[in-house]
Amino acid sequence: MTFLIVGLGNIGAEYAHTRHNIGFRVLDALAKASNIFFEDRRYGAVAEMRLKNQRLVLLKPSTYMNLSGNAVRYWMKEKNIPLENVLVVVDDLALPFGALRLKPSGSEAGHNGLRHITQVLGTQQYARLRFGIGNDFPRGGQVDYVLGEFSDEDLKTMDARLDMACEAIKAYALSGIQFAMNHYNNK
Repeated sequence: MTFLIVGLGNIGAEYAHTRHNIGFRVLDALAKASNIFFEDRRYGAVAEMRLKNQRLVLLKPSTYMNLSGNAVRYWMKEKNIPLENVLVVVDDLALPFGALRLKPSGSEAGHNGLRHITQVLGTQQYARLRFGIGNDFPRGGQVDYVLGEFSDEDLKTMDARLDMACEAIKAYALSGIQFAMNHYNNK
């Protein structure tokens, strides 16, 4: 079975270490741990890995966050991946730093990347892995916070949280969303 694992983020050096790019960071960690590399392809950087009898297509869209749906739709068609095998990794302001929340579907919660994917696919029925980035910003400071870099405090546990997110993705592909939710939500 083939899965499309999409890490949301923005391309370019100025965004590389921002909170909004945690989806890219999670996929980079998964690729590094699996000793695979991303190639620049149409609509994004793509890497493929095998996990037991499953194939994972990792996608970091090059469309910028607000047009992520275009890349998702293209690679679903290109690799003939059904909607139920799509997992989107995304940053979440409503969760404390490093908290993980897998869901089989849901709202966009104000996230422009998810909003565009929902708009293009015509449904909210795709899985997502929300990675908490916290919300320690003053009123009106959301954009600066999301596009800012992680604190030194967050960076101390970043590798462990990225590893946990990678394990959640593997559990999703091998054992399904329900199993992954039961074992990784709130960890």
